[in-house]
Amino acid sequence: MASYEDRLLRVLDYIYTNPAGDLSLDTLADVAAMSRFHWHRVFRAMTGETCAQAVRRVRLHRAAVMLVQSDRSLKAIAAEVGYPSLSSFSRAFQAAHGLTPGAFRTRGEHLPPLLISERGEYPVYPIEINEQPARRLASISHKGLYPGIGKAFESLSAVFTSRNLWPHARGMVGVYFDDPEAVAAEELRSLAGVVIDDALTVTDPLEETHLPGGRYAVMHYKGPYSGLAGAYKHMYGVWLPQSGEELGDHPPIEVYLNGPQDTAPDDLLTDICISLK
Repeated sequence: MASYEDRLLRVLDYIYTNPAGDLSLDTLADVAAMSRFHWHRVFRAMTGETCAQAVRRVRLHRAAVMLVQSDRSLKAIAAEVGYPSLSSFSRAFQAAHGLTPGAFRTRGEHLPPLLISERGEYPVYPIEINEQPARRLASISHKGLYPGIGKAFESLSAVFTSRNLWPHARGMVGVYFDDPEAVAAEELRSLAGVVIDDALTVTDPLEETHLPGGRYAVMHYKGPYSGLAGAYKHMYGVWLPQSGEELGDHPPIEVYLNGPQDTAPDDLLTDICISLK
């Protein structure tokens, strides 16, 4: 008999792989192989959200990324994330982001209160150089477009909740191994991780990962995750050449100081950390 953890992981996978499909409570309960009534209660107890809230968040995050990083029409984006009309998509998006999809696209990566670089192209937040600690992670790997790593984070959180592992958690981290300008989208490697204490034994489907400490350039970014690509462009394309620093040997990491489940997109806080020598 499938465990509740297995059911939750199965449903999360279904949501992420079928954003334009039927994601009604009845359908998700069928995926979980539980009654509609019981699945609603189990899902909310294990995630802190209703099924409808989770579906809306996943769909609108995907839409926000496409608005910033693609030139698809608003109508095409609405259809791709499961909204039957542009008007229903616009209402939902504005309720979540405080802007219509068109206004969000126009604003692009320039989110207040950004300081704009001299080139006027990339968002700039404070960057400092500091020593990052070594970290031990319980992680789940992701392969493909970096914005799709949300699925791995959802699965990671589901496992931690079902096994009551959160007392061992010390933070959330993403690790990004490849340059998206040089590696095919389907080959991009990343992992979602929870920083853990030494007392936790890591078992499947989680993997144990060790991040070395060291000297990093850290941008204290504030805003939707859809703007992170622009932040990286500034760090590598503007700040680094002017800094006199040399890149280190470790992949970039993102340290998430809050999360989208209970934080408005413009208030999300992420430390983007790039290894230096």
